[in-house]
Amino acid sequence: MTAARTQLLDREVGRALSALSAAAKQGLGDPVLAELVMIRASQLNHCAFCLDMHLTLARRNGEDGERLDLLAAWEEAEDLYDGRERAALALTEAMTVLTEGFVPDDVYDEAAVHFDDGELAHLIGLITVINSWNRLMVSRRVPPGGYTP
Repeated sequence: MTAARTQLLDREVGRALSALSAAAKQGLGDPVLAELVMIRASQLNHCAFCLDMHLTLARRNGEDGERLDLLAAWEEAEDLYDGRERAALALTEAMTVLTEGFVPDDVYDEAAVHFDDGELAHLIGLITVINSWNRLMVSRRVPPGGYTP
């Protein structure tokens, strides 16, 4: 028999991750791109709670439905995402999956072409925090629908 999974999240852990997320988003300075990054990581991590939340936030920030619908296939939907977005999404995938144990140099170098050092630091922070949130939610199997803006 499987033990019941806790829905408890330590308040201080939640505050720390929320603060990191807010700082990374603010430093990146592009709320739509931030949501695309968080949606893509959440897709890769199969986090329904975070997908529900960040799809809602992306729509509130004016993101187009077609771009959201095709985000899982962003590499093939070339005309829908600009070079900066594509570099951020590639870095998101490289940092989320880590199949080679590191972020490939070409992926990092392409991101560095599109983001200055500060923006890149915030983008890396954002990818790190959404992966942490995904793991917290998936490990506890928190269902979608609990987010209220």
